[in-house]
Parts: sequence; structure tokens; C-alpha cells
Amino acid sequence: MKSIANEFLTVSVKEQGAELCSIKDAAGTEYMWQADPAFWARHAPVLFPIVGKLLNGRYELNGKTYELPPHGFARDMKFSLVEQSESSLVYQFLPTAETRKSYPFEFALNIIYRLNVNSLEISYEVRNNGAEVMPFSIGAHPAFNLHGPVEKCFLELEKEETLNTTLLSGKGLLTEETAPVLADTNILPLSKTLFDRDALILLDFKSEKITLGSHKSTRRLTVEFPGFPQLGIWAKPGAPFVCIEPWYGYADPEQPYGDIMNKPGILQLTAGECFTCTHRVSIQ
Repeated sequence: MKSIANEFLTVSVKEQGAELCSIKDAAGTEYMWQADPAFWARHAPVLFPIVGKLLNGRYELNGKTYELPPHGFARDMKFSLVEQSESSLVYQFLPTAETRKSYPFEFALNIIYRLNVNSLEISYEVRNNGAEVMPFSIGAHPAFNLHGPVEKCFLELEKEETLNTTLLSGKGLLTEETAPVLADTNILPLSKTLFDRDALILLDFKSEKITLGSHKSTRRLTVEFPGFPQLGIWAKPGAPFVCIEPWYGYADPEQPYGDIMNKPGILQLTAGECFTCTHRVSIQ
């Protein structure tokens, strides 16, 4: 576990999955979920090279079939700390013989954590070091503590929105069914039943930041995600945390789509190309 700190925040990250484990303010208040296995034994896994589940856990590429677990393998791999300063940590993961069996690409995945006053900037860099076009998705899955009973907590979007969630099947695949989430407002109250049908999957929205607040506390946490095209919001029903998940990519639909290059939401990198995206967590 490595930490970086300034006068406002202390941040800790572990090598396993390069996973963010702790954000504490100067008073020692913890903002990250502490992975209690009674609800969910993770803090903030990084989702790569897919987001969500694949149809039957498999995908096709150039006539061959490969298997990947939900959200990919990066979250369970040991990263190398390749750079460190007083305010930043840079972790890297490169392919192994094992990852090539399920994802036959030469990639470099860098995860960069940077402290800036009262905010933490988290950047993902994906480079294609191979000769073939590389399909991939990447996303964040951070869980944040609720400061008060769940019924007293809320999410405040940057803009007033009318939003629907795309519902997941019992197998975790995208259906063609939707359900309303917001109707011309920017306040989403949390509740013990909000996630009874799994995560809220938002594929069309205008906001680029969301603030987590409580009517029982003055503490506020904001997640900014400029450019991310999809967003998940999730918690175990009744759990004292909520995940705010910016994504590039999402789970498979129930209908087959053939080769993974045709997968809805998939990104593609040509040889030598690098993709970068950044989200930011701020404490008020």
C-alpha cells in the first residue's frame, strides 16, 4: 500500500489492481468504502479490458472464442509502481502469458493518481503496443461512504435531466427495457430499494459531474467525468455506500453481435496508439 498526502487529503492505493483504497480529509474522515465483505469486498476496482458481462462469458475474435470474467482481469492483477512523487503515483500493468490466453493483445495500462489541493485526479492510459487493432473498454468503479442513513442521502447532478436506466437481465446483460430515473430534475434521492434491479445504467446524459451529499452532514464529494459516454450508479441494496462509475463501454446486449469489433460501446486502438481519460474526485 502506498500513500500520497497534502494538507487537505491523504490517499492510499494498493498494488493489487492499482486499486484506490482510501481518501481521508485532514480531520481523518474516510470517504472510500472500506471493502466490508458483508456487503462488497472491493473499494474501487478498475474495469479493463471490458466493462460489465459478456454474453455467456465469451467473445469472438477473428473466428476464435475467448473467455473473460465480468469487468475483465485488471482489477485482480498486481500492478507495478513505476513512478512516485509527493503528490502522484503511477502504476502499470503489462500483459502476461495468462492474460494473453483470454485477451491476445500487447497493451500497456497505466493508472495515474494525482493530488491537487482538495481533489484526486485519476487518469487511465491504454496503449496498443501490438501490430493489430485492439478492442477494449475501460471504466471506474469507486464506492463512496454515505455520511448518514441511506434515506437521507442524495446524488446531485450537474444539470437538470430526464434520464432512463437501461435495465439488466438476470444474467447481467443489457435488455431493451428501460425505466425512468429522473424527470427534469438534478436530484436523485438514494433509498434502500433504488438498486433492487441492479445498477442504474445511463447511456445518455448531459452532466459531467455528480455530487454525493447527505441531509445529515455538510460533507460533500464530487465526481467529475468529462468525456465519459456512459455512467453506472450502483450499491448493494441497503449498503452504506454508493458507486459512481464513469465508463467507456458497457455490458453486452442479450442479442449476439458477432466479432468483438462489433460489440456496442467498444473502443479500438490502432498499432502504437494511446487512449487517455481522466476523472476527478473532490472533497468539500
